[in-house]
Amino acid sequence: MKSTKYLEDLRNKSTAELNEDLVSAKKELFNLRFQNATNQLDNTGRINEVRKNIARIQTIITEQLRVAK
Repeated sequence: MKSTKYLEDLRNKSTAELNEDLVSAKKELFNLRFQNATNQLDNTGRINEVRKNIARIQTIITEQLRVAK
C-alpha cells in the first residue's frame, strides 16, 4: 500500500525533517486551493491527498513528542 510506505518513511525522519515536510505540504495545499479557485486545477483529488498527508505528518510529530517525554 502506498500510504504504508509513506508512513514508514515519515517514521524514519527526525522532527526537524518532519517540520520541513509539513511546511512544504501546507504550501502545496495553498497552491492547490488557489489553482482550484481559479479553475486551473485538473486533479481535484490531490487536495484531499495533501490534506491527509498533512494530518499524517502531524500525527507522527505528536507520536515522537510523546515518546520523547
